[in-house]
Amino acid sequence: MDIIKVSANSRTSAVAGAIAGVVREHGRAEVQAIGAGAVNQSVKALVLAVSYLQERDEINVVCVPEFVDVEIEDKVRTAIKLVVEPR
Repeated sequence: MDIIKVSANSRTSAVAGAIAGVVREHGRAEVQAIGAGAVNQSVKALVLAVSYLQERDEINVVCVPEFVDVEIEDKVRTAIKLVVEPR
């Protein structure tokens, strides 16, 4: 399962669709964001994905946020990872 990487410029509805699709297919999704703008887009997309999954598939999900270290261009950055799983 791939990690859904979100930037500050990501379209909220596209990320929400990706989250919902991955949860439907794999039973869980992981969303990764670095920076305040990316985390903002991730949380808004998560809210949309929750409604998509509840309305269409009757799947209730929970989100567990975590810190994760990511290496980018030989530098370690701290990212936020949102683990989305059925309740």
